[in-house]
Amino acid sequence: MPGAPTSHALFEPIRIGDMDLAHRVVLAPLTRIRATDDHIPTEMMLEYYRQRSSTPGTFLLTEATLISQRAGGFINVPGVWNDAQVAEWKKIVDVVHANGCYIYCQLWALGRAASAEQLALEMPGADVVSSGDVQQDPNYVKPRPMTHAEIDEMVTFYADAAKNAVFGAGFDGVEIHGANGYLVDQFINEVTNNRTDEYGGSIEKRLKFPLRVVDAVIQAVGVSRTAIRLSPYERFSNMLMDDPIPTFSAMISELKTRNIAYLHIIESRAASAPGVYNPPAPGSNENPETESLDFARKIWAPQPIILAGGYTPERAVKRAEEAAARGENAVIAFGRYFIANPDLPLRLRKGIPLTRYDRSTFYAIKQAAGYIDYPFAVEANGNGHANGV
Repeated sequence: MPGAPTSHALFEPIRIGDMDLAHRVVLAPLTRIRATDDHIPTEMMLEYYRQRSSTPGTFLLTEATLISQRAGGFINVPGVWNDAQVAEWKKIVDVVHANGCYIYCQLWALGRAASAEQLALEMPGADVVSSGDVQQDPNYVKPRPMTHAEIDEMVTFYADAAKNAVFGAGFDGVEIHGANGYLVDQFINEVTNNRTDEYGGSIEKRLKFPLRVVDAVIQAVGVSRTAIRLSPYERFSNMLMDDPIPTFSAMISELKTRNIAYLHIIESRAASAPGVYNPPAPGSNENPETESLDFARKIWAPQPIILAGGYTPERAVKRAEEAAARGENAVIAFGRYFIANPDLPLRLRKGIPLTRYDRSTFYAIKQAAGYIDYPFAVEANGNGHANGV
């Protein structure tokens, strides 16, 4: 597969938070289930992030990382709530920094998306909880609405995890996972949040818990080290709202007043990636014409924004140029292409052909194959460190 032609906009430097990035190609947060059964990062994970920090000035986002055992219910994903986890993350962060790159930890709580069996195995007697009692689908248990005490505790978990990540492991910052149908998203979204108390029933009330989390993390590690990921047009986990624009306009407006490091936002599957996803099925409510993020970009500009959405190199080049023309400070998150090309920024900059990814290895538990065995381009020197972009 050929690389994209050189794009001036995609390789313009940008300052985000306290980081000075050399370009605008970002490693997306990608669950790879290569951690231990106890949610401790492994040597294999260290090698994975070492490889993907081979181009100096690159910004990496970790895979979704559990903020506490209570927030979990997923096998072999990393956590950041205890000393053993923090110690192994620190080794990874130190390697990324030694390569001249930056890394944020994505903070994650599953809510109703937890496996009841896995949660019970790790925390006997623990219920699957959410904003409300709406079941994700028949493969998941019906969640129990969180009590006010549990909401308070979860906010504390986020703040403590942020401190562990930044002050313990040395991460440059943290990204709150507020997307993809997980706990923060479950409070934002009227599909899942059927509460009638101070945490549900109106846009303002549905945003109360997410904004409490944001404010707690800001208080814990500083506003320039705090970011969030959102997905207004989420279909995963049966989350799509009839009209997400009013809710997410309010959320993004609130975030802008706080001046966090960046907003990471996922484009609609229908609108973002022609040629990557299948066309909408007959009778589907997917509508590429109406599921635009223009409303979000207009509110957020000119603050830094990370755009995600199944980007091919060609689409990334085009989107970077469009954003630059509009005066937006946009960067592009890559997932699958960064999996198969550890030196992706270098390859894109120089138009070097890309290695194809093997989808069957994306979630191969604890396996090196398809994780740390993808090749570097010939421009990388002997130690796997790129000669620069």
